[in-house]
Amino acid sequence: MPEICIRPARPSDREPLARLFHALWPENPAEHYAEEITPTLAGTPVSSLPTIILVAESADTTLVGFLEVALRSHADGCDVRHPVGYLEGWYLIASHRGRGLGKQLLAAAENWARAQGCTEMASDAWIDNDLSHRVHERLGFEVVDRCVHYRKSL
Repeated sequence: MPEICIRPARPSDREPLARLFHALWPENPAEHYAEEITPTLAGTPVSSLPTIILVAESADTTLVGFLEVALRSHADGCDVRHPVGYLEGWYLIASHRGRGLGKQLLAAAENWARAQGCTEMASDAWIDNDLSHRVHERLGFEVVDRCVHYRKSL
């Protein structure tokens, strides 16, 4: 496997990173994500809690994955006395999966979270996303809750 660099995203990563966000969340166009991530890439806080986007970059400078981690004041199943590093999004292009890059991205996110005073990481996944469940559990996460959301038009 060619060498991969795990690093914080930069403003120049905006367009390729937006395409990766769209690959993970296709319900919005890449342009939507480009606008959404611009403040984070510029280091401008979107909320009072910090967020960072980490990228996996190949030797030819192609972005092959990302992990967005934010600080949250709490998360289900976590100690309420400490902030929590929360995985907001985590994606690798299919050709780069199964090579340990997700684990490297997670390790960088954990280091960032520790530097923010966190003692725990949290995440979520859609109930039918078995691949995400397996990856999370393989990397040390444990299920703390399952929930089905309902709605009713009035």
